[in-house]
Amino acid sequence: MKNTYSKNILMAVCCLFLATACNDTLSFQYPGSTLASESFLTSDDAVASATAAYCPLQWEFGGTYFFEWWIGDVCSDDALKGGETVDANSDAFDLENFRTRSDNAILLQYYRAQYIGAFRANFSRENVEAMDPALFPAGLQDRIIGEDYFLRAMYHFRLVRIFGGVPIADHTIMVQSEWPQSRASESDVYAFIEGDLKKAIALLPDQGKYSAADLGRATKGAARALLMKVYMNTGQFDEAKLQGDSIISIDPYRYSLLADFNQNFDFNYDNNNESVFEIQYSDNGMGDFGDVNYTYLGATRSTFTTIFIRPRWGKTPEGTPSVMTGAGWGWKRPSQQLYDEFEPGDMRRDAAIINPSEAQAPYDGETATTLNTYLGNRYHSRKYAQMNPDTTFYPMNNDGNYRSSNNHKEIRYSDVLLMYAEACVKSSTPDLSRAKWALEQVRTRARAFSGGGNVLPSFPNYTIPLQGVGESGTKQLQDNAQDLYLAIQHERRVELALEGHRWFDMKRWGILDKVMNHYRETAQPNIGSLMSPFIKGQHELFPIPSQERDLNPMPQNPGYDGVPVN
Repeated sequence: MKNTYSKNILMAVCCLFLATACNDTLSFQYPGSTLASESFLTSDDAVASATAAYCPLQWEFGGTYFFEWWIGDVCSDDALKGGETVDANSDAFDLENFRTRSDNAILLQYYRAQYIGAFRANFSRENVEAMDPALFPAGLQDRIIGEDYFLRAMYHFRLVRIFGGVPIADHTIMVQSEWPQSRASESDVYAFIEGDLKKAIALLPDQGKYSAADLGRATKGAARALLMKVYMNTGQFDEAKLQGDSIISIDPYRYSLLADFNQNFDFNYDNNNESVFEIQYSDNGMGDFGDVNYTYLGATRSTFTTIFIRPRWGKTPEGTPSVMTGAGWGWKRPSQQLYDEFEPGDMRRDAAIINPSEAQAPYDGETATTLNTYLGNRYHSRKYAQMNPDTTFYPMNNDGNYRSSNNHKEIRYSDVLLMYAEACVKSSTPDLSRAKWALEQVRTRARAFSGGGNVLPSFPNYTIPLQGVGESGTKQLQDNAQDLYLAIQHERRVELALEGHRWFDMKRWGILDKVMNHYRETAQPNIGSLMSPFIKGQHELFPIPSQERDLNPMPQNPGYDGVPVN
């Protein structure tokens, strides 16, 4: 059932930090402002403050479109930028081809959105903690504080994976003199996130404890899964395995894999049993600041991803109103290398990638970029495109068909299972049998989804391409730890294809330079020729936005703004 909490956000809390006391009933120091002490009076006020802290996760526009998948998918070997022309959206082009500068608008708006989210989480937590516990039904005050800790951790996690060490927003900044904050080390940021998530785990309820109206809020399982991701990024595999044990073993019925893989990306099945945490979108056309013209950050509570990734040639079924034209904008085009990664008969490929027929998209040349192709590539993203089985598209339900209410699955249970399998292999005491079990859970669902039979056999009875780890050729897997690890890496790529994970997986595996330079050398010439070489020690991170360094001077990452690469 679609949640309702994102439709009822009381955004007055966003400006409470501007408020000060009034002199008397007729004279206000700041007319039109509201005191925090006047706004945190009931448990409903406290819930609204936490709800507002979720909103920046939804944000995708603020002068430019700043989807996280620009980095997670398009910067990787899984997708091309796409769009109407090669030079459309120069900021995304620069990200994709390792030509990024510190004035990149996508990075700036993404960076700012995360800190606004952290501010809101801090503001909510500090005020809710100060409220009288007698105002709350049993457990609610703790739950709200747990949500705030989870969200603050999530925002910092989104920052540290892209920029490395960043300033830690551990409290609400109330005065301008506090604005300059030093840049913390990457390890310190991860330690801060870990501490917040441990607090969240202690305070949050389990998945089944929320009412239907509150589905989508952070849970104990979501906090454990995010903590798993932290530990996977910091190489703490024993700790990651322990969190996985808690998610999988303590209550094996809490999460489950859907039989129909496609339902994970259908808005009719948002907040399903496979969903551990997802970013909530609604059909509400307004945003945080009541602006439908996208002037500000937070201008919408719906997602632009659906229209962005749909083919430019798409159409909706007959009888659909003309305003509901199904044609999309053709961004995030799956690469040939991703298409080739899937094993024969794996229907997850068709769930992730649209391979149009000649009638749908007439072929127009090896290098052309037109309505049908981008640099000769005809593939389109299917996840979140809301495509019907007959290859028409669902009408979108917001703002003249530009936006949809389709939630983004930030963490799925299959993601948890594959992290767990990896942690079992890499832990100080490897548990290969448990790793094989977790891997087989994912492949069993994929096998049934693909029609059963002999497709997708159990490890190690299959062959995988090695391009995904930056090598040529294929490998017949053998029953050993090294090949099991390769199998898990392969499975993450195909199971989670085009969901924003690929870049971050390769980064924590330490193979970005190897894979991306191999991709540059082996991709179609018109694609590889646009790419600059991947420089190890530079391109794993992106530059701190120059506008933010002007406001808060801090060191830049190596390779940007004249900083040497070690």
